[in-house]
Amino acid sequence: MAGGVMRRVSLRNLAAHKVRLALTLISVMLGTAFVSGSFVFTDTLKGTFNKLFANSFTGVDVGVSPSSGRGAGVPTELLPVLQGVPGVRAVQVSASGPVVLIDRDGKAVKGGGAPSVGGIWSPAGESLDTPPLFESGRAPSARDEVVINSGAAEKAHLGAGSRTKVLVPTVGMLDVTVSGVYRTDTQTGGYVGVLFPRAEALRLFSDGSHVASVGIGGSGVDQKTLRDRVARVLPAGLQAKTGDQLRAETKNSVETALSFVNYFLLAFGMIALVVGTFIIYNTFSMIVAQRVRELALLRAVGADRRQVRRSVLLEAGVIGLIGSALGIAAGVGLAYGLRAFLDAIGSGLPEGGLTLAPRTIIVGIVVGLVVTLLSANAPSRRAAKTPPVAAMRAEFASTGTSLRRRTLIGAAVAAVGAALTTFGAVSSDAGSGASLIGLGLLGVGGGTMLLSPALSRVVIGILGRVLHPFGSVGRLARTNAVRNPRRTAATAFALTLGLLLVSGIAVIGASAKKSINAIVDNDVTADFMLTTQSEVPVPPAAAQAASAVPGVGSFVQVHALQTRIDRTNAEGDAVDGNLTDVVALKMLSGTFTLAGEQMVISQKTAESKKWTIGQRLTLSQPGGVSRTLTITGIYADTQLLRSWIVSGDVYRALTPKDRWFDEVALIRAAPDTDQAALRRGLEQATDPFYIVQVQDREQFKGQLGSQINGLLGVLYGLLGLAIVIAILGIINTLALSVIERRREIGMLRAVGAQRAQVRRTIYLESMLIAVFGALLGLALGLTFGALFTRTLRNEGLGSLQIPWGQALSFLVVAAAVGVLAALWPAIRAARTKPLEAIAEP
Repeated sequence: MAGGVMRRVSLRNLAAHKVRLALTLISVMLGTAFVSGSFVFTDTLKGTFNKLFANSFTGVDVGVSPSSGRGAGVPTELLPVLQGVPGVRAVQVSASGPVVLIDRDGKAVKGGGAPSVGGIWSPAGESLDTPPLFESGRAPSARDEVVINSGAAEKAHLGAGSRTKVLVPTVGMLDVTVSGVYRTDTQTGGYVGVLFPRAEALRLFSDGSHVASVGIGGSGVDQKTLRDRVARVLPAGLQAKTGDQLRAETKNSVETALSFVNYFLLAFGMIALVVGTFIIYNTFSMIVAQRVRELALLRAVGADRRQVRRSVLLEAGVIGLIGSALGIAAGVGLAYGLRAFLDAIGSGLPEGGLTLAPRTIIVGIVVGLVVTLLSANAPSRRAAKTPPVAAMRAEFASTGTSLRRRTLIGAAVAAVGAALTTFGAVSSDAGSGASLIGLGLLGVGGGTMLLSPALSRVVIGILGRVLHPFGSVGRLARTNAVRNPRRTAATAFALTLGLLLVSGIAVIGASAKKSINAIVDNDVTADFMLTTQSEVPVPPAAAQAASAVPGVGSFVQVHALQTRIDRTNAEGDAVDGNLTDVVALKMLSGTFTLAGEQMVISQKTAESKKWTIGQRLTLSQPGGVSRTLTITGIYADTQLLRSWIVSGDVYRALTPKDRWFDEVALIRAAPDTDQAALRRGLEQATDPFYIVQVQDREQFKGQLGSQINGLLGVLYGLLGLAIVIAILGIINTLALSVIERRREIGMLRAVGAQRAQVRRTIYLESMLIAVFGALLGLALGLTFGALFTRTLRNEGLGSLQIPWGQALSFLVVAAAVGVLAALWPAIRAARTKPLEAIAEP
């Protein structure tokens, strides 16, 4: 009976305070929206990719490919042998490579990160699967005919019958006719698929004696039996897998690739949830404080402590459920917005509808409900323990309990974090050092959170001196900001957490750009570089054309060589030309000679592998050729180069011809050469290749820096969402604070305070809270960003750069945000009617 009465009281209380209810629901919604949005976005990507690859290897019962993923591929001489295996119905070869499609206006079609590949068009009689349907045109028949996917045709403004060009990096520019436009089951963003007749595709994308892989269709036999039969005729270095295995591996590789995105987004979702937790806790603390007299009256008429506490938790549960449902809906909206943004910038992601899995709904509701109940638990306990008579005598709802215990615990936690940070800073191992500093950040951050109420009194007291020109309004704002230090700390710390991460990342990003600039300035002596800003590497033909330009003194081509050393996969650099003419390479021992069968290695490689000068190493490709090289020198570690270097001749001996690419070409002008004229000549020589760019060192640094800026932009965008939550938390707290201080504001108005003065008081109070939170966040972020940078100094972050200007701008923005966040609460406070407010119980 009593329980039913208390439930009705709780529900009627929610209905009677609609503004307070709305503000509380918003705080719960914000806390859960980003977690559910992260799940929706990653589930959508996973589902779309699974759908995309669900039809991969359709019709393939057995696939044959190199065992290690390296090597020349499957020998074409093996094809008749495979065709003769009992149970084999058909054999289909696969050969593909990067291409660049030129649009109607003579510009390269950019995929925005999606693949741009050329391959084989297999007609119905030769394909294991049903060929794609045509939207227009027909299949290619002549050597200079191709078919392209509908997405690429739309971007390139091409159709059946159009004449255009296709750049195949290993071959050069081809004049082709688009004979048809085919449609794929799943739209794949910026994907470009250019398919050639079989004979032409094999000429372009194979070495003439090998193909990348082979698909086999069976008849009258199960996949495993056919696989075993095929495996018995394969030479060493090749493997056979069932079609089911290939499809499962493709699906798993997609999920593995997307797991990083999932963890990445969920990490930011958890950050948003932590920030939201502060808001929810703050909200319930204020609501319970405002209702302390009401709850005391319930105690006076017979409700016991447990019933009062249950009443508050019931309200929290209802709000948690509704807020979580709204948060899930908001999360779907966030996922949709993020997807639309990525599509707008040409990310190349496949298209598909949003996926709202049952797990997302369950997690969203459970997380929101648990966080809300935990946030309401402490305030409800305090309310239940307050003696009824004392509570009804309270003039205001604010609490003023001692901070001594919390401050002592915070100091101890911060001290432990500082000790861990110190150990990490002096560690000689980058991995363990970064881990210790990370743990130290958690300790110092947690300790700061516990200390922040005490810190708020000191810091805001100092900041308040800036408000002296505002007179009594400024003094009142300062007093209000520290009246309830727990609430001030909880409100400000949401902003602290966001700015801690933003400023820390800003330090690492600025240091990374400075380190890159230092490497290029100190180690690169070339005047110009040939690069591309696409997934397609520099075509060797473009490098050859550039090398013949008058005024070129030294010309060096750098290739990436993937091979095996002592049966272990390895990757190093191969160079054509004298590398020391364009790179300041410091030799620690031996000489830099790559003639014939020689190689040089980095200091770190020599130490970790225990390799020495004079030692002979065998570089090989599975099922292919091998070369035994002698180590002739050891060079100082540099971020420009990999762990070992060989000659271009070794590269071409170990790499199939259809995979000969340049990562970059470095050019040094001959003495007394007009560099402007040389640049014009290089641009003219490479212009027919569309994607090749001629850059000087400053532009090269800018390109490398833009990649960091792109990553930082994503991080800032996601962290910015957490800061938006913190800002909304300030609005929420101030709005509830206005409700709580309604009688006080009414008295101020009654004794002559003008509406503008009331508004100004709220503005200044909010600004002080925001700047306090920003100062804490910047202090922690800049400090730990610098510590992480120092710890990773041997991993490429050799230069420390503190972005003081950016930090100052963060502080100014925080102050502005504090004022903007106070606009609605301040207007609401200024409209308080004095007599009505004073007359309220």
